Amino acid sequence: MPTVKFANILLETNPRSVAYPALYCRSDQPVVFDEQLGEWKMFNAGTFDFSTYFNSLSVMKLQRYTRATSFTLHLELKGAACEVQQTMGDAFAHDPLPVEGASKALGASDDWQVVDLPLTITDDMVIVGFFIRTEGAVAIRNSYYELGIDGELNDVELVLSTTTFKKEAFIERNIGLVKNQIINSGDPIADHFHMYVIDNGRTLDAEKLSGNRVQVVPNDNVGGAGGFTRGMITAMEQNPKATNILLMDDDVAVSPESIKRTYNLLRILKPEHREDMISGAMLNYEIGEDQWEDIGNMTQQGTFAGCKPPLRLTLFEDLVYNEMYTPTKWQKNNMYAAWWYCCIPIPVIEKNGLPLPVFVRCDDAEYGIRCKTGFISMNSLCVWHMSFFERYNAAVERYQTTRNTMVAQATCGMAPKADFMHELHNNIRLELKKFGYANAELCLDAFEDFLKGPEFIKKPGQAEKSFMAANRNKEQLVDFVTLQTQIDADKELAGLRIKDIDRQLIDGDKPRSLPERLEDLITDNNQRYFKKDGAGYAVIPLQGWLYPAGAIRGKHKLVVLDWYNRKGTIRTKDVNRYQQIKKRYARDLKYYKANIERLRKEYAAARKELTSVQYWKHYLKMD
Repeated sequence: MPTVKFANILLETNPRSVAYPALYCRSDQPVVFDEQLGEWKMFNAGTFDFSTYFNSLSVMKLQRYTRATSFTLHLELKGAACEVQQTMGDAFAHDPLPVEGASKALGASDDWQVVDLPLTITDDMVIVGFFIRTEGAVAIRNSYYELGIDGELNDVELVLSTTTFKKEAFIERNIGLVKNQIINSGDPIADHFHMYVIDNGRTLDAEKLSGNRVQVVPNDNVGGAGGFTRGMITAMEQNPKATNILLMDDDVAVSPESIKRTYNLLRILKPEHREDMISGAMLNYEIGEDQWEDIGNMTQQGTFAGCKPPLRLTLFEDLVYNEMYTPTKWQKNNMYAAWWYCCIPIPVIEKNGLPLPVFVRCDDAEYGIRCKTGFISMNSLCVWHMSFFERYNAAVERYQTTRNTMVAQATCGMAPKADFMHELHNNIRLELKKFGYANAELCLDAFEDFLKGPEFIKKPGQAEKSFMAANRNKEQLVDFVTLQTQIDADKELAGLRIKDIDRQLIDGDKPRSLPERLEDLITDNNQRYFKKDGAGYAVIPLQGWLYPAGAIRGKHKLVVLDWYNRKGTIRTKDVNRYQQIKKRYARDLKYYKANIERLRKEYAAARKELTSVQYWKHYLKMD
């Protein structure tokens, strides 16, 4: 029976492992890397629990998705006397539970001692792990979980493809990690792996960074959709042909161990799961123990959302929840894996075609929903990604998202019961209530571009032109110094000092009575029917989805702050501009109702061309 080293016991020295050590090991004594000896040491007598996000084993999912038949823990230890004890978590475990009869005691030794502990696995176990109870300092090295496999290992040629636009620091660091810890690792993955960096900004030194299974590909600025599509085509045409492609964002921090485990998982999948997508989690770059999402879905309201609630991965009970979560019926039918870390089988691409040429936003959601594969997520398969609220961009959220969701639904039938017109209406009203007229107009720009039909979107270069125009037309922010100068020149804002503002004020709101709520609903903050200029000002956050209704009602001006990036702007109530936008929206809706059936047929007819290799090679200038 073949065996495979599935997962290394992972200890790292990086900002996240230092700040959140309980992702790796929970202990009552320090765990320190000895640079001179190149080994990790558990210092002093204590208990060191490896039943963690990176060092527990997802046995429930391994039994569901793979041909694993046996599980063994391999440890190499040196130092004081200690005891190794297997642990487990079932559906209701909030702490690791010791497994009776699965332990090993070691006497003190200055030489390395090997422990090969067969793990006891039962049907009610979700995850298993282990702890080491020491009587003094103990060193650990070369430790891992080994699985026995029913049948031969699957042949896997894995491509890692990342698309970048002027994110040199992130990309160069990740290339270095891949070269050092994957390509030069000596592990089986090293001979069956390629990395393609699609450089949409053409700012990387391709000659310097390429080589030894890494290739930097200078590319036109065709957005994430175009960059990842070029990676797909390159993977399909390489020799040997790739079996799977792992798509990964550029502005992420990654643990190479996640990539190794993805490769090992692919090698042992059951036949019925070999065309499933593997969906890696997005952990918070700033709060490294928090998981935002690992599988997403398009909601009935027409919004992107994670299937699971936010989880804290240093809590054992959340590790169990993360593995056990069962999507709802709606989520299963409208589910996708985001391309910050998504591994797609090449046969799935050949069967379903390539992505749509939408530049950025919704490309991954549409593709995952279109392909209708199974989705595999698992503790430890992840990247750390900057959270969305810290990089809010109206050109993306108001133009790209509005247009692309409509294009995707009309072309490929994405989430047919999701109401994107409701989302459009909601976003326009929300922006108008907050005097965000420029951003409301972006929604209409997007809607009108959708109404132009597929001939508009399929023109090479049009996606970039549209996005650049949206960036020019969106509400422009200025730095705090410039903003304070503008505030000082505005009599209505007399006495306001940015240095006196804190997040409590920015994020705060005020309660509204029922009559006030009704008035705001009917009048859009006194801009229709009962029109009032308003008086005074409020300070509110930038993010478009937030609605501090009590704070803004009755005001004439709003000071909008992006506190994280130290930028902001001043909005002034303009009833005339409000009316112009409403008239434009009414005109667009009239055209939509008269033409939507024709447009749907045109978009659907364009699907085969827009997702073909021939079209994309011309689009990407590969022909």
